Amino acid sequence: MSSFWIYPALFLTGLCAGFVDSIAGGGGLITVPVLLSLGLSPTDALGTNKLQSSFGSASATFHYNRAGLISWSDCRDGIIATAIGSIIGSLVVQRIDAQYLRQAIPVLLIAIAFYLLLRPTVGSAESRPRMALLPFNIGLGLSLGFYDGVFGPGTGTFWAMAYVVLLGFDLRRATAHTKVMNVTSNLGSLLVFLSTNHVVFGAGVVMGIGQLVGARLGARSVIKEGARLIRPIFITVVILISIKLLYQSLSRQTALPGGAPSSMTIPKVFSGPG
Repeated sequence: MSSFWIYPALFLTGLCAGFVDSIAGGGGLITVPVLLSLGLSPTDALGTNKLQSSFGSASATFHYNRAGLISWSDCRDGIIATAIGSIIGSLVVQRIDAQYLRQAIPVLLIAIAFYLLLRPTVGSAESRPRMALLPFNIGLGLSLGFYDGVFGPGTGTFWAMAYVVLLGFDLRRATAHTKVMNVTSNLGSLLVFLSTNHVVFGAGVVMGIGQLVGARLGARSVIKEGARLIRPIFITVVILISIKLLYQSLSRQTALPGGAPSSMTIPKVFSGPG
């Protein structure tokens, strides 16, 4: 592939990922393999992915907020806890092998998919909270922020289901608040990867512009359609994430620490610091 065509390919990748991620999460399933195929090291792929996904999560948050779906007072403690968790996780991921997560997470995701399939009315309307807001924000913020910094796939899924099951949000409001936490953990992780010179700016910005467009389209669709749109896409993304992680686990391959040899060479214009 000539270097010229990498630019529109990266833009389209970001657009598709931004659309899916703003609705159901899982955009990293699209973006990380593409970044690895460009010849980036696993750590550079992670850092660059955080840069481009920050564009999408920020764009989705902006549009959900403008539609009045976000209560910032409810998010405050969660934002702080998530930022702390993601920074710690991003520091840890550069020193450990997250293989055990790849074996455990698919089981949890499949359980979520079955739960949604067997409970078709879950998230269609507001319900009574089962957990107080402060422990929810601190506990989920630290744990899911850490998880997003270390591994990532399914973070949005876990956040959305936590909001629905534990706080009684409907799926549309849960999706909106999930994006707030996503942008928080993305930015927290990004700061760490920037400080360790593991971000390739050219690729990240081009994909980020696509993310801005895709996230806007996805958020507008959610605002208009609500749970009717979110549920099928949500379940589909959860199943795809599960299949991908199970395959990697069974084949003893990992998406990040050791991808297949690259078939392309990344252009020098994409080369970042370090």
